Amino acid sequence: MTRVRMDLFVSLDGYTPSPEDPPGNPMGEDWGRLTEAYVATRTFREKVFGDTSGAGTTGVDDAFASAFFEGVGAEIMGAAMFGLHSFPDDPDWKGWWGDTPPFGTPVYVLTHQAPKEPIAMDGGTTFHFRAGAIEDVLAEATAAAGDLDVRIGGGYRTAQAFLRAGLVDDLHLQVAPIFLGRGNRLWDDLVGLDRTHTVTSQVAESGVIHVIARR
Repeated sequence: MTRVRMDLFVSLDGYTPSPEDPPGNPMGEDWGRLTEAYVATRTFREKVFGDTSGAGTTGVDDAFASAFFEGVGAEIMGAAMFGLHSFPDDPDWKGWWGDTPPFGTPVYVLTHQAPKEPIAMDGGTTFHFRAGAIEDVLAEATAAAGDLDVRIGGGYRTAQAFLRAGLVDDLHLQVAPIFLGRGNRLWDDLVGLDRTHTVTSQVAESGVIHVIARR
């Protein structure tokens, strides 16, 4: 049965980065600090950088990184995560993810710029652009995923929208052992998840706290 999954990065004080100067730094100044342990894993290096040397960390962080890439049949993300507004006047702009994005599935981009022609990329990823209600987009993504799961990719506004609507079955938070003190507060006006989901946690060798909320 298809489940709706979400993986998010957050600091100990509850912040996600606020992107600044999108053309040059689309994920925000603090993104590297927040995702350092994840980027260092062997799985991330292989899946995203194409590094098949076996380099990278193993252990708890790598186990969660491996699970991130398994069993996903479709993805939903916001326009900012795709990079749709970074170069609005460039008709050949295909997002921040390179010629071979690390998804390999249909990806549904939520944007007010839809309708917009889909963009087929190497490796099996096709970006589709949708302006409808998130419930309608989720229904389309679920149909495309078949027996696999749908992953909500972010950014934080998209994540909050799906969490507020009660549409997320499995939430994985990677809580980095840092205090940002700035950015976007992920959990503002989001209450009661612990009442609808079973929450567990595991601390990795890196100090990252992996929090899992599952219903």
